[in-house]
Formats: sequence, C-alpha cells, structure tokens
Amino acid sequence: MKHRIIEASILAIGFIILGFLLKTSVDNFSNKDRYVSVKGLSEMEFPADKVTCPLVFKEIGDDLLKIYTSVNAKNDTIVAFLKAKGINEKDINISAPEIVDLQAERYGNERPPYRYNVTSVITITSSDVPKIKALITQQSELLKKGIAIISGDYRYLINYEFTKLNDVKPKMIEEATKNARATAEKFASDSDSKLGKIKNANQGQFSIVDRDSNTPDIKRVRVVTTVDYYLED
Repeated sequence: MKHRIIEASILAIGFIILGFLLKTSVDNFSNKDRYVSVKGLSEMEFPADKVTCPLVFKEIGDDLLKIYTSVNAKNDTIVAFLKAKGINEKDINISAPEIVDLQAERYGNERPPYRYNVTSVITITSSDVPKIKALITQQSELLKKGIAIISGDYRYLINYEFTKLNDVKPKMIEEATKNARATAEKFASDSDSKLGKIKNANQGQFSIVDRDSNTPDIKRVRVVTTVDYYLED
C-alpha cells in the first residue's frame, strides 16, 4: 500500500512537471507569433565628388575640309583654355566630330542654306567639383576667342555623381536601425509588452538623388530599413 502511494505521488509530480513544460512550450510558441514590423529611415546630404562636363560647339558650312580645319583649331583653343584654368590633360577627352549632311537628310524641295552641320564635344571628367563649377562660369571667355559653347541639348548635360556610397553605408544603416528600434520600443510600450530579439531585418535599397533642380551637385542619400522584433510579455 505504501509503495502504491509513493508511486502515485511520483506520477502526480510527473504530470505537474509535464503540464508546466507544455504550458511553457505553448507560451513560447505563442510569443514567437507576436512581433512588430517597423521601418527606420536615414537620410543625409553629401557634395558630389565627381563631375562630367561636356563643352559643345557647332560648325556649319559647305566645305567639309574647311569645317574640319576650323573644328580642330577650336578644339586646340579650348584645350589650351582648360589647361590654363588648371584642368589636367588626362581629364580632357575630345570626341570624334558628329557630322550631319543636311542635303542627304532634307525632306521636300526646300534647300538648306548650308550642307554640313558638325558638332564637336570636349568632355571634362574630374573629381575636383569646385574647380569645374568655377570653370563653368568662365566659359564666356571663349566667346572672345570666337567659340560659342552651346547648352540645353539633353545629350550633353553636366552630370554630378556621388561615388563614396560604400563609405557612408555603415553609418546610415546604423542610424536607420536605431530609428526603427525607437519606433518598435514605443509600440511595445503602448501595447504593454517588451521588445524582444530581432526576428528579421531587411536593409532596403539606397537611393541617390539631387537635392533639388538648382543644386545637382548636392546629393541626397536615403535608405529605409525594415526590422521585425519579437514582442514579449
């Protein structure tokens, strides 16, 4: 009889422990389904560190040889002007001239006043953005040398770039993650919960855009991270 009582007691204790373990497992399983998904934003502005600046002029006429001679002479003048302004020769590239034969392309019977329209492009690519910006304001000096630099053609726009994204990524991701956690902590507090470990995190894509149309040399870098946190009682 005594042995049966002991066995029954042990069995009862076993059931109690098993029940506790099952409850704990159920609670843990339930808590794993409780999480909050939040987004964190980091947005910073940086000056462009690379610029590509095309200098474009046109020559028109009927004698292609004379046009070529004039284009080459003006190219030499522009290169000399750039070097005098401190532009390194390795940063200057002269493209082959673009020739349009207006007589070959004309429509109807109307004859154009001249046959050839030749476009010459000299491109400056530099990491010295301030120097190139200053140079742009001095292009009028070429007018005194008989060279009219044209603008407005969408094919030959000045392009500013920010190439040091990898250098700023860690700092921006850290800031975005902190912002996401602050939002998650506020949510947890409002719901009488505690913030647990990270369930999942998504860095998101970095975007680089001009700050505005008037300052394309200032770039706005942006990233949004998405983080899922477990919630605990």
